[in-house]
Amino acid sequence: MKYYEVQFRITPNSEMVADILSALLAEVGFEAFEPSSQGVSAWIQQSLYAEESVISLVNSFPIPDVSLVYSVSEVPDENWNQVWEQEGFRPIIISEHSDGQSSTPHALIAIHDTTHTEIPEARYDIKINPCQAFGTGSHETTRMILRQLIDMPMQGRHVVDAGTGTGILAIMCRMLNAAKVLAYDIDEWSVRNARENLMLNNIIDGVHVLLGDSTVIGSLQDECTDGNAIARDFSPTLVIANINRNILLADMPRFASWLHNGGELLLSGFYVADVPVLLAESARHGFSLVQQKEDGDWALLLLKKG
Repeated sequence: MKYYEVQFRITPNSEMVADILSALLAEVGFEAFEPSSQGVSAWIQQSLYAEESVISLVNSFPIPDVSLVYSVSEVPDENWNQVWEQEGFRPIIISEHSDGQSSTPHALIAIHDTTHTEIPEARYDIKINPCQAFGTGSHETTRMILRQLIDMPMQGRHVVDAGTGTGILAIMCRMLNAAKVLAYDIDEWSVRNARENLMLNNIIDGVHVLLGDSTVIGSLQDECTDGNAIARDFSPTLVIANINRNILLADMPRFASWLHNGGELLLSGFYVADVPVLLAESARHGFSLVQQKEDGDWALLLLKKG
C-alpha cells in the first residue's frame, strides 16, 4: 500500500492549531498524524490523496492569522515495523471490565506475540505477530470492538471483517464460534500477515482472507470457485469495519447491500465528532442505532438494518 507523507509548517505553531488541522485532514482521508516543533506530519494512501482538497483546507483554515505551508513526499514501500517485529510488542491485557477492575483472577483477553512467554491466564488468548498491519489491540477502537464482539451472540454467524489488518477481529470471531468469516484488506502485507496469524492461533478453516477493497466480497460470492468454497451460501449477518470515517461513508451502500433486515453493522475507527455524519449516512441506507460507546476521543457504533 503506497502512502504520501505531507508535512505542514504552522505559523505560529500551537497544540490547539495542530489538533484542529489533524481533525480537518482526517475528514479528507488522512489516516495518521505526528506533531512536530514546526507543525504536523500526516499520512494518506496515494489513491485517496486529492491535492485540491488540501489546497482548499489550507485556504479556508478556520483559525485567523495562521499560516499553513505544506510539502508532499512519497513514503518508501518498506517495512516500517521491522524493529518492532523483531523485538515484539508488549502484551496487551484487556480486563473483564472496561474500568480495568476485575473480580476474577484472570483477564478477559490477552494479546501477545510469540516472543513473550509470561502471559497471564485469559479467557481468550490471541497470538499476533504484526507485520506492518494495524490491529494488535493497543488502539482504543480495536479494544472496543473486541469487547463488543464478546457481548454479542456469535455462534454460527457469517461475518465480514472489513480492513482486517492483522486479522485480530476475524480471529476473535472464530474463537467466539462464528461459522464463516470473509476478511479483506487492500494491503498485501496485511493479507499475508492475517493469514499467518490465523495459523498461529490454530484457525485453519472458517476464515478466508482476501486482497482488495469492499468490491472483492461480491466478486468472490459470484465466482465461488473451489478455492473460495467458504463463499458458497455466505449470507452475512454481521459486518465489522474498523476503518477511517471517509472509507466508512463511501462503503456504507455496499455494507447495506450485504445485510438483510436484522443484520448488524459494527463500526469504529473514527472520532466521537464523526458520529453525527455516520449516523446520518447509515440512516439513509436503512440502519438504526443500537448502541454507542466511547473511549477517549474514539467512538464505536452498533447499528441494525431494518
